[in-house]
Amino acid sequence: MSAANLLAADLAVAFLATVGWIGAAVTLGTGRLLLARALCALAATASLARVATTAALAAEGWWFAQEKVTLTLPLLLAGGVTAAVLAGPRVFGGARPAGGRAVAGLLIAGYAAAAGLVFPLLIGYPATWSAALLTVTLVGAATLVTWRAAGAVPRAGTALVALAGVVGAGLAFVPGGTVDSGGVPSRLAAGQARPVSALRGPTEPAPGGTVRRYDLSARQATITLASGRTVAAWTYNGQVPGPAITAVEGDLIEVTLRNQDIDRGVTLHWHGYDVPNAEDGVPGVTQDAVLPGQDYTYRFLANQVGTYWYHTHQVSDRGVRMGLYGTLVVAPRGAASTGLDMTIPVHTFAGKVVFGTHDRAEVRRVSQGTTVRLRLVNTDSTPRRFTFAGAPYRLVAVDGNDLNGPGELSRAALRLPAGGRYDLAFTMPDGPVALLAGDDLMTGLRLSPDGSAPAVENTADWPELDLTRYGTPAPAPFGREDRHFTMVLDRGVRLTGGPKYAYTINGRAYPDTPTQVVRADDLVRVTVVNRGLETHPWHLHGHRVFVLAKDGRAPTGSPLLLDTFDVRPGEVWEVGFRATNPGLWMNHCHNLSHADLGMALHLAYEGVASSFHGGHS
Repeated sequence: MSAANLLAADLAVAFLATVGWIGAAVTLGTGRLLLARALCALAATASLARVATTAALAAEGWWFAQEKVTLTLPLLLAGGVTAAVLAGPRVFGGARPAGGRAVAGLLIAGYAAAAGLVFPLLIGYPATWSAALLTVTLVGAATLVTWRAAGAVPRAGTALVALAGVVGAGLAFVPGGTVDSGGVPSRLAAGQARPVSALRGPTEPAPGGTVRRYDLSARQATITLASGRTVAAWTYNGQVPGPAITAVEGDLIEVTLRNQDIDRGVTLHWHGYDVPNAEDGVPGVTQDAVLPGQDYTYRFLANQVGTYWYHTHQVSDRGVRMGLYGTLVVAPRGAASTGLDMTIPVHTFAGKVVFGTHDRAEVRRVSQGTTVRLRLVNTDSTPRRFTFAGAPYRLVAVDGNDLNGPGELSRAALRLPAGGRYDLAFTMPDGPVALLAGDDLMTGLRLSPDGSAPAVENTADWPELDLTRYGTPAPAPFGREDRHFTMVLDRGVRLTGGPKYAYTINGRAYPDTPTQVVRADDLVRVTVVNRGLETHPWHLHGHRVFVLAKDGRAPTGSPLLLDTFDVRPGEVWEVGFRATNPGLWMNHCHNLSHADLGMALHLAYEGVASSFHGGHS
């Protein structure tokens, strides 16, 4: 059973234990002895099952079982013993303990079982002293109220519970560390640091290159989709997607952004492109947001070939959703332009999937024998499933990086993370082909030699391609790391910036997340653990990462160099990168609503500091 299934199973048995103990108390109190016995048996079985799920989760990694081993399982076992001592004689032996102590014993076990359900859902990782004391306080307070109803109130217990609550509440407000040095002592000397604003791009192209200039104007507009449907959008130059930015390797890309009427401001972030830090487009960190009437010019060298995209990073959860995005494609220098090359950003407007501007099937005529490259860009905040029918093909690049020896594929589904890109290549056959998103037969792309669009087979049962096993292995050396960071992704109630049900990293929500600090040329290993119930597409700005392992297994296919990777529930990813791009970088979940609710932090190079306010919208 996978870690994700074990996490779900543990929550299920915690729920059954809670319902069983409390239900037994209620039915015993109303005299239904047989039902009380059945519910006690259910609760006891579920409680023992939690021992098994906890042991299995501990085998998957301490991250998955920490609070269960140290807190909630001991509470549950203590509650079970209390129920057995106080209620066992009455429920199974027919004896009649004094007063309502039998009912009280069952309720106390129910409170202890509820901690195993509530803690992972409302508090999450890790089980800190404050969280543990507050949990014990709540269980203890409920126990004292129940004892009072049963006619016995131990005063010493009341004092201990009150003390635990005060201490736990106090520790919850103790500020955490502001720096995570990855196990290596760091020297942060902000007074001597180079400002982020000095880390600008060049002003001249590489030899043989040219300057590619673009003007983008951010403004609200009504756009018309291919079906004739109109949508209120935020746009670059009045269109969604924004103008396609193209260049050839070695060119200088210069883009001037102006804001006409986006009240909260805009920026341009070059997703997956390792630009100099001041060109990264992160408001409050690398620049100020571009407010209405203002402008900002970005310059960087086109030194990465492949498929990328740009989007606003100011209030990005809403801005990208409303349409502030476009594509960036850089071709290799000297490569001949042959065949059909299509860049297809896929987005969701008001619940409708759109390929570019097509909200229904787009049909194109393509001659047999034509070489075709389809560049897929997932501009949404959730993963997208694609299928391609009608011809064998190869997945030749991921996140702009070519794969080694990609094999021929057919009847395979491709899962594309939020923000990720896939390049598909094939030769046009003598019949039609179809690209589908989410197995929706009514939308997508159709190519055919005669321009027709016949019916497409249902692809819902096609198996998903495992990227870690696709392609041909090749040496991807990654020696002993200089630093190692661990990020455990979870969810819980946090008080940072006001109470909210936050997405957390190691128990903290942005801006309370400690900054990861590296030195130039460090070899950095990062462990990313998802012990929550949702997928988190992870995206580090300014760097691409090598996949070293997934769930403890090294890739057996092509080396994977990514800028966005999906960490699904229960998964553990090991990735690494060389710190060769000085700056102060965002490191965050690219489900942008998750980032907005706390799942973000900074990666900082020693000797670099931001002259901006340091926050981020």
